Amino acid sequence: METKAENVSRRAPDKKNTPSWSPLKRGEQVEVRGAAEILATLDGEGVLDDLPFMPEMIPFIGKRFTVSRRIEKTCLDYPSQTFRRFQHNDVVFLEALRCSGEAHGACQRGCMIFWKEAWLRRVDDAEETVRVEQQDALSILESRLKTRAQGDVFICQSSRLERATEHIPPVDRVMVSVTEIRNGNRKVFEVLGMFVRTAFWKMRGKLLGTHPKGTLGKTPTEAVNLQPGDWVEVKSYEEIYTTLDARGRNRGMKFDLDMRFFCGERHRVSRRLDRMIREDTGEMLHPQNTVLLDGVNCQCIFATGGCPRAEAFYWREIWLKRVGDLPGQTDHDRS
Repeated sequence: METKAENVSRRAPDKKNTPSWSPLKRGEQVEVRGAAEILATLDGEGVLDDLPFMPEMIPFIGKRFTVSRRIEKTCLDYPSQTFRRFQHNDVVFLEALRCSGEAHGACQRGCMIFWKEAWLRRVDDAEETVRVEQQDALSILESRLKTRAQGDVFICQSSRLERATEHIPPVDRVMVSVTEIRNGNRKVFEVLGMFVRTAFWKMRGKLLGTHPKGTLGKTPTEAVNLQPGDWVEVKSYEEIYTTLDARGRNRGMKFDLDMRFFCGERHRVSRRLDRMIREDTGEMLHPQNTVLLDGVNCQCIFATGGCPRAEAFYWREIWLKRVGDLPGQTDHDRS
């Protein structure tokens, strides 16, 4: 039985004081460690540095992936958009690995999975290793991972993101972007372009508001029953405007300014959004007549230096119109 002290969220070892340690960088190949090794990093609730290792991550154990980027910063949208960083700056994304939501009430948000470096090992291309995972270690790991706090309140990386991160003061944000250039996350001109873009949209936001706002009191709804694979065209901004209330929402769902860039474009429906975990409370929400579009993600135009999370936009069906099957890529993919 674990003692009370053992059940406190574990802390990653201070690898920065180890001469042989160096941070993982974009493009490096890694292997997800075995169940026993991962288990040794977790507390009694399956957490390291307040970041849960989730059951949806178990299928990736023992497999090899490429680091897509280091997570020097991330954003939270509640109560307002703010920059955060992980406590030990030891988190990466692997390729396009997203959460399936299978162990969390079939949540359909599809969030990018955060990987602590303690759960990964570098791969030497000259060495091919074969590891046989012990079933008892997998079983113990599966039983250790906690997915619910109570009732319909879930524990996942998204709902615990605030606890696993700390605020980045405005004065440090420029240095974070410099670090992203150094570690290969972004190129110099890419970062400069993002700073110019953010400055423009922030100035525009002060003059014209940060989000589109309609005039309705009660907003309309429309059930199209769109399914994965259906092709749709995003309606014009003028058409969408007529569905919004004074807060820029339709039935409580916000139409973000970033979404306006996709008006008139054609995209495929990736999946319906009938179940999603609310990030600030962990509660399960049940949106109606809402879908996600393939490859259409948040661009974080108000976030200085951008945000790596690439959260999917949520689209009310009333903002879309079916256009039938189309071959090839989306307009957005070709741009």
